[in-house]
Amino acid sequence: MNSFAFVFPGQGSQAVGMLDAWGDHPAVVGALAEASDALGEDLGKLIKEGPKEALALTTNTQPVMLVAGVAAWRVWRAEGGALPMALAGHSLGEYSALVAAGVLTLAQATPLVRLRAAAMQEAVPVGSGAMAAILGLDASKVIAVCAEVTSAYGQNEQETVEAVNFNDPSQTVIAGSKAAVERACEALKAAGAKRALPLPVSAPFHSSLMRPAAEKLRTALAATEMAAPQIPVVNNIDVAVQTDVDAIRDALYRQAFGPVRWVECIRQLKAMGATHIIECGPGKVLTGLVRRIDAELTGAAVFDPASLEQAKELLA
Repeated sequence: MNSFAFVFPGQGSQAVGMLDAWGDHPAVVGALAEASDALGEDLGKLIKEGPKEALALTTNTQPVMLVAGVAAWRVWRAEGGALPMALAGHSLGEYSALVAAGVLTLAQATPLVRLRAAAMQEAVPVGSGAMAAILGLDASKVIAVCAEVTSAYGQNEQETVEAVNFNDPSQTVIAGSKAAVERACEALKAAGAKRALPLPVSAPFHSSLMRPAAEKLRTALAATEMAAPQIPVVNNIDVAVQTDVDAIRDALYRQAFGPVRWVECIRQLKAMGATHIIECGPGKVLTGLVRRIDAELTGAAVFDPASLEQAKELLA
């Protein structure tokens, strides 16, 4: 069998009906029941019926993407899919990876990500923060321009812009205060960026403005029992595999206000021996990024019965 890793998507891949293709598979029904019981609300109904606007609210998006990723993982295992040599998750997807690795139960992780989402939303008033995707410019240049824009505001810590998602070699997401992000977009286009696309998000995720949210999350993480991972998980913030639960808690805390180093995560999985990267959960966003990060890696996605069978054949 080819050496492969599983990766889990984060916010942005959600869609109404995203679990419909699985039908009444017991693994999916069980995951929805476990997560819904933990929150005291029907996540299955929300996923199946929407509306789209409700699914896009970050307090809903984070729990539904968690359960969708874990559901796909459980189907994979129930249908005879082999264990991957390592796991990783993009931003929120790291929580799905930790559930798959046995660090957290789904019942523990669901209220944790709901709290994470609510704290992030509360940290910055709606409309005062922003994010944008910068295309066609080297990440080091994006970092430098963001630093220049932030320094122009002097000691005003609320006016800041930072590189927060390193998605592929020519796509870096920036986040911060609305004014600083807008100024940075203009500066980055002047510096050679092909495009600077504002993202339809409700908060500047992974920026230093999320520190108040991270403090609330740290308190919740400290009260959450965790087990040592049964499968290595490469984390976003350090591009490292941690086995100590306190180190895992600390990485999740810092991830809330630190960058998602996705390019390095994929390269680390390759360095660990992975030849195939399988995206587990709705959409194919991460599969597309894999191709752009390293053409030698083979990417595939597991999001319905047909794609699951294709992935199994690919890895045979």
